[in-house]
Amino acid sequence: MLFNGKNLDQWEKVSDGTPADWIVSGGILTVNKKSGNIQTKQSFINYQLHLEYRIPANITGEDQARGNSGLFLASTGKGDAGYELQILDNYNNKTYTNGQVGSIYKQSVPLANPCRKPGEWQTYDVAWVAPTFNEDGTMKSPARVTAFLNGVLVQDNFILKGETRYIGKPYYKSHGPSPIKLQAHGDKSEPISFRNIWVRPSPY
Repeated sequence: MLFNGKNLDQWEKVSDGTPADWIVSGGILTVNKKSGNIQTKQSFINYQLHLEYRIPANITGEDQARGNSGLFLASTGKGDAGYELQILDNYNNKTYTNGQVGSIYKQSVPLANPCRKPGEWQTYDVAWVAPTFNEDGTMKSPARVTAFLNGVLVQDNFILKGETRYIGKPYYKSHGPSPIKLQAHGDKSEPISFRNIWVRPSPY
């Protein structure tokens, strides 16, 4: 269990490695936007992940500034470095197609939009296959992801072009086992919440 509703013992701040200080109350984890991104203390290679999130019922804003967060399937550095599966309120909120919920940010448009309305819990189930690299740092095999949002397939063994980037083309840089990261997005909309986060490392 990465989050069991009781504490953040499995998590740390991305910025400096100190204990994560997002808000835990009533079995729910809520983003502390002032604190910044958090990531797991443990690193992973290939895994299956389950995560539930909730956009607040009183959400405000539009486009990318409405319930924005991100599930980084492998965190490769400070800030937003890594591979992002987008979290966003797209129940009644237009944005660019490869930035909506269920997208591999700026790389892959989701196959469907099964987004539920704000105030309802939503579920990601993800199978992540990490990239591998040769001894000289060149890519040996790319990363792949299969993702279900609310039980609907949104990414079907998608082959990533590299780490996700807000501006510019994606590219790979050599890395090993990596933490899983949750984003505290800098927009002004009300912070989202999480619960029931668990990971099952793959044996291969």
